[in-house]
Amino acid sequence: MQILINSDKNISIHAALSTSIEDEIHRLLDRFDSHLTRIEVFVTDENADKSGPRDKRCVLEARPNNHQPLTVTDESADVQTAVSGAAKKMQRLLETTFGRIADKR
Repeated sequence: MQILINSDKNISIHAALSTSIEDEIHRLLDRFDSHLTRIEVFVTDENADKSGPRDKRCVLEARPNNHQPLTVTDESADVQTAVSGAAKKMQRLLETTFGRIADKR
């Protein structure tokens, strides 16, 4: 599973943040590794220079083998919490999706 991390111009993705994001994705989604080709992480700052309670957004897009992409979004006050929230949402979505596919077979 390949992990691609993207951000807008207001968030700089340095090595420590990139590693932290990848670790969180692997921790929660590694068990779906054989079902996924890649996961794309999009991190944005909705209010630019102003701070706010939920101004960081993380969008995760998972690309399952032979299926349509799945997308989830989470917002928080900081990037790491937004990534963690989105990864947990993706984990639940993948459990549901692959459970339904298994039930059809």
